[in-house]
Amino acid sequence: MAKRAAKKATQATADLPKAKLMELFRSMSTIRAFEEQVSNLAMAGIVPGLVHLYSGQEAVASGVCAALEPTDYIASHHRGHGHCVAKGGDIDRLFAEILGKREGYGLGRGGSMHIFDPEHRNLGTNGIVGGSVPVATGAALNAKLNKTGEIAVSFFGDGVLNGGILFETMNMAAIWSLPVVYICENNGYGEFTETDTVTAGSPYTARGEAFGIPSEYIDGMDVLAVHDAVDKAVVRARAGKGPSFLICNTYRYSGHHVGDKQEYKADAERKLWLARDPIRRLAGELVAMKVATQKEIDAVTEVAKAEVKAAAERAKTLTESGPQDLEAYVYAE
Repeated sequence: MAKRAAKKATQATADLPKAKLMELFRSMSTIRAFEEQVSNLAMAGIVPGLVHLYSGQEAVASGVCAALEPTDYIASHHRGHGHCVAKGGDIDRLFAEILGKREGYGLGRGGSMHIFDPEHRNLGTNGIVGGSVPVATGAALNAKLNKTGEIAVSFFGDGVLNGGILFETMNMAAIWSLPVVYICENNGYGEFTETDTVTAGSPYTARGEAFGIPSEYIDGMDVLAVHDAVDKAVVRARAGKGPSFLICNTYRYSGHHVGDKQEYKADAERKLWLARDPIRRLAGELVAMKVATQKEIDAVTEVAKAEVKAAAERAKTLTESGPQDLEAYVYAE
């Protein structure tokens, strides 16, 4: 993991209304509970294909999406369940899609890596490395041409830092001053390989700076720091001042996919990151700032777990997608 000074939450963000702070906590708690249930379903052998869990990175999805308007767009990556939940996705339909059920967002045909939610301006999770970058930039171009005031966010992993699509697209976004925010979720590993061993050009923020794009590292385990940085980038984008590039240093608790034993990770490293858990961190801050009591915190956690577990159980009983669904929505009429 690149050893760079991470941005801390400002007092302005810490002074967010109680409702907003509690929503950040609820969002992260729901994502964690959702991923725990997906893991259980996958280990039980009832999830078609591979799934890539988001546990540990919740502060990024929740902090970013809380800074957006409902009409703003996001484009996700293969580890994208957290983004879907944070942007307002229906957890029943999310579970249904992951389990290959007809009630899912894509009739169960897309699965974990191809979830889209037009109602909440989620342009989709994506199995292509860097696939979210041009998609979100295209949405930003559309917003600028039509003067809608909307912005777009591209979530992508650290493996994209070495992809040509990132450089080509950021160059275009900078030239045209597009309202897009690029969010690199640097969890330290590209699949099974440590990022710093295969990525030259540290600090990685230089990739954005080369195009004159404001770029910085953020503590991706601090939801308040993420929210504050993205809020400023969003204001900048809406003002017509162009893109921003934020690298959120974070950590995935799971393997690259369910079943990955993570033998390439040191136990000491894992313990250090677990000690910085974003959900426990915000809970402690809320109690310390007297925004909430421990009883309120526990209640939110339990409600999130219960709602997600119930949704997972309902999804098991739904109808599987079948041959009759193959041609549905393939062509526009």
